[in-house]
Amino acid sequence: MSPVPETLRTAAGEINVADPVIVGVVNATPDSFSDRGDRSTAGSIRQVEEHLENGAGVIEIGGESNVTNRPAVTAEEEIDRILPVVQAAASAGAVISVDTYKPEVARAALESGAAIINDISGGGNRDLMAAAAEAGAGVVLMHTVVEPKTQRWDESAYPEGITAHQISFFRERFSSLADIGIGPDQIVVDPGPDFGKTPRQTVDSLRGLPRLAGLGCPMMLAVSRKDFIGAINHRRPSERGPGTFAALAFGLESGGRLLRVHDVAGTRDFVQVWQALRGEAEVDPGLRIADEIRREPPRDQSV
Repeated sequence: MSPVPETLRTAAGEINVADPVIVGVVNATPDSFSDRGDRSTAGSIRQVEEHLENGAGVIEIGGESNVTNRPAVTAEEEIDRILPVVQAAASAGAVISVDTYKPEVARAALESGAAIINDISGGGNRDLMAAAAEAGAGVVLMHTVVEPKTQRWDESAYPEGITAHQISFFRERFSSLADIGIGPDQIVVDPGPDFGKTPRQTVDSLRGLPRLAGLGCPMMLAVSRKDFIGAINHRRPSERGPGTFAALAFGLESGGRLLRVHDVAGTRDFVQVWQALRGEAEVDPGLRIADEIRREPPRDQSV
């Protein structure tokens, strides 16, 4: 496995990706597949604040859910949903990624302070990638063979093996992006769990992460609450936390460093213990647990 790159160049400058970076998801959309919280503009801004307080290094804002049973929204509606949230996140000093495949949305977000474009269409839209190039933005290239908001489960797909297919896919994208001025130090690779993949194909693609690391770009682990976890555990999205942490642990050991998650506080706690056990974070010999958190408080007998 190639060494994990230490920095990612974005429109907000370089960010350190040598250590795990928590990317907190903010769904500024009423039809998120996994988030039943307050999806109003005010609610999304509160979630930005909570994610930052809980240790998110990047805030990712999306204005269109990828659920396949809802129609796509117009670029104008998507802009209206995300722009106040992007502006609030920028005012709070956040590094902002925007999840969109629409060039108009990307330009509006970048002009308002976004630094990274996460393209779930896979980097094939030249106008979208040109918007990122003009702003000097980082880009997340997600592997997919389907259009946004569509699903395809085809067990005969990827006859050469999914990882071999992904390596060819990403190398072709690197070449086309280099032509418009986006270099490898601006690119994050995302294997695209669930996108155009059966649960088994997603598992196979994640098993191939060490080979994808050989491409020399940081890797995003966008595994949070995904369907492949629900299929394995037979759990609804809100019940997929343990499976998410298992996938993150495997992905970190395989070279992934950008952790795109809904549960920022839980992921922070997970990373703290993971780093301590690996010797990447010092544990003071004099460290002791405080009495007030050592045990649960007694049950109130008056209730």
